[in-house]
Amino acid sequence: MTAIRTIAAIRFGFGLPLPAGAPDTADAMLVRLAGPDIAAQDWPIGGLEQAAPLLIALKSIKKEGKSDAAQAGRRDDLLTQIAEVTYAARIATFGRILDAPDGFRERLVSFWANHFSVVARNPAETFMPFALVEDAIRPHLTARFSDLLAAVTLHPAMLLYLDQSASVGPNSGLGKKQSKGLNENLAREVIELHSLGVDAGYAQDDVRQMAELLTGLVYQVDAGTVFLPRRAEPGPETVLGKTYQGEGLAMIREALGDLGKRPETAVHIAKKLVVHFISDHPDPDLVAAVAAAFVATDGDLMAVYTALLSHPAAWQDQMEKIRQPFDFILVSARALGLSGKMVQNLNYRPFQRIFLKSMQAMGQPFKAPNGPNGFPEAADAWITPQALASRITWAMQEPQQLLDVLPDPVAMAQSCLADRASPALLLAVSRSEDIREGVGLILASAEFNRR
Repeated sequence: MTAIRTIAAIRFGFGLPLPAGAPDTADAMLVRLAGPDIAAQDWPIGGLEQAAPLLIALKSIKKEGKSDAAQAGRRDDLLTQIAEVTYAARIATFGRILDAPDGFRERLVSFWANHFSVVARNPAETFMPFALVEDAIRPHLTARFSDLLAAVTLHPAMLLYLDQSASVGPNSGLGKKQSKGLNENLAREVIELHSLGVDAGYAQDDVRQMAELLTGLVYQVDAGTVFLPRRAEPGPETVLGKTYQGEGLAMIREALGDLGKRPETAVHIAKKLVVHFISDHPDPDLVAAVAAAFVATDGDLMAVYTALLSHPAAWQDQMEKIRQPFDFILVSARALGLSGKMVQNLNYRPFQRIFLKSMQAMGQPFKAPNGPNGFPEAADAWITPQALASRITWAMQEPQQLLDVLPDPVAMAQSCLADRASPALLLAVSRSEDIREGVGLILASAEFNRR
């Protein structure tokens, strides 16, 4: 029987050994989650306001329309500064995970960042996925889901990624003048991926009406998210049987609030949470309990998390999930004893190779899923011959690149797996030819790669 403390760390956090002061029971995890965001305080990331001056300066260069060497140099310098801000955000993200006494918070942040996936499509946008987390996800992690949904939907990162600026009301002043029409990307993903789910029974007309309701909503580099009436489709819009009158952000927020509280949304979010944390084949009773808490509280996320952690099925002994590459590499770093400061002290190239390029080789480029549906959860998406070979290679080669002296393998196995370390694994580790091989056997083992 696996100890509650072990399950708490492995299934709901970023593994063992736990940082000092980390909670190791469901109640303690919830108390910590309701408290201050210590990791964000220790490892600050500025949000979009940090990159905004650089983006405004880039826009100014583009507006000038010059192509001389001086302008090209200014543009390259600004892109370099954006790259540096993004690099610092990557380091801070890893530092939070390695140092935070609140692993459940960090796991939830990763879950919601994947649920609301955005991808940088050019060098000027590389900071946007981090800005979405800082400005919209972390501040609303324990709020109502409808508030989280609105914050994410209206964030510039989401508007950019889903081409909302290309959506114009066909009967608006601008639409008639320039013969422009709707782009349904944002409306479709808000309904299909972010709230109701694919099988919720909505119609194509609901998507179109939602797209019409969202027209006028754009991101301007020097103003942020704004509503431009001349782009908005005139007249009322009816989404899922409710008619929305008027125009502007207030109407859009009302519609997002309604989507965020629907029972279909409750089931969709409940199932995704259970699949992410517990099993690719979720227990129907657990999903129902989480969904019921969502409905009863109008999507209060603390109530939703409480229902998840309070159900016996959440603490089943069997570890059914496969660690995704991001999880695997960060948990490996923790098992090896790395701190956020140690990662920060790595030079740029080793950090890129050991962490980012390795994740990509394992099939999960950091902050860059193939589409707005994010990275998949199913085990067979991650345990392919090529991806598995990359994991084993990483386990055998990279720990010695991170540490001058590797830990004793038997002690490490007991530290990072506790009672999940099988007698067979401990025997194999104790008989390994050298410390490097012993450490590699732990990180490549089935016990370590499941959570």
